[in-house]
This record gives sequence, structure tokens and C-alpha cells, in this order.
Amino acid sequence: MTDTESLRDKIFREAISNLLIHREFSNPFPAKLVIEKDRVYIENSNKPHGNGIIDPENFSPYPKNPMIVKFFKEIGWVDELGSGVRNIYKYNKIYSGADPEFIEGDVFKTIIPLTVQDTNQDNEGIKGLLEFCSTPRTREEMQQFMGLNNRGHFRKKILNPLIKGGLLKMTLPDKPTSRNQKYYSNR
Repeated sequence: MTDTESLRDKIFREAISNLLIHREFSNPFPAKLVIEKDRVYIENSNKPHGNGIIDPENFSPYPKNPMIVKFFKEIGWVDELGSGVRNIYKYNKIYSGADPEFIEGDVFKTIIPLTVQDTNQDNEGIKGLLEFCSTPRTREEMQQFMGLNNRGHFRKKILNPLIKGGLLKMTLPDKPTSRNQKYYSNR
């Protein structure tokens, strides 16, 4: 993530890319992006290859528009097929602390919760923490760096989402509760 790119921007770039890449253009159902107070949802016509909620850890993406995928790869908006779902999940977990939903059916639905307001200060704090963790750090060092005293709050709202989102790694992944555990970023 660059200094000028916010988590919100990354989430919605992925969402719009997915809307275009996976659209069933032969279906007259209009694509929708609806912004509400506490969520954004996207609906798109679809030729389903399954039904129900998609698990970002265990799903098989299907290319509906290979030419559009190729174009988006060329301009650097797509890493690989299926990366949009994983990235929205990862970034939204950090942005709002809530999991987005992806629902496969005749209409593909993406629901992005916005339970926490994004601020430049929050983004700057996370960016700063990730830079601070370019050298492995303990949880205590990270809390001191951010000026946070509550260990439970720090774990639940910052540390765990960063780990789950792949932005922080553990030095002892086989021993997540070890007192010698440190965390590092790939920055």
C-alpha cells in the first residue's frame, strides 16, 4: 500500500474491478453499487457455478470475461483470478473490523460493512505500525508505539486483523501464544 492509497480506495478498486470482470453482460439485470450508512452492496448478473456464501479461504474462481481479466492484469489492477475476493476480505477486516460477504447465485452479491469510519489518522497509524514492524517487534513494543494500553483491544482490533489480512507475520507461527512471539511486516 502506498502512502497516498487508503484501505478504502483499495477495497473499492477491487470491488469495481470484480463487478466488471465477473459481470454476465448478456443478462439485462443492471449492475448496482448501493452506498448505505453502514454498508455498501454490489449486485451483478451472474452465471452461477455454485450457490450461497463464498468462503474466501476455500473457493474456486471462474473467469467469466477473460478479455477483461487480461486488460485488468495489463494495467496492474488484477494479480490473479480470485485475488479480488481475498483482497476485499483482507482489507475490509482491517478497515472496519467486519467481514464482507460474497453470495453466489443468479445475482452475485458483495456486501461490504462499513462499521468503522476510515480516517487518515487511522490509516497513518496502521502504515506507521507496519513500517515500525519492518524489524520484528513484540506485542508490547507495538502497543507502546501506537500509544495503546488495552491489550485485549489491541489484539482484537489491530493485531489479529493485520495477521489475518497477511500484513503482519509471526516469527513463531507454530507457537502463536509464545512469550517470545514477535511480529513483522514485509514492507
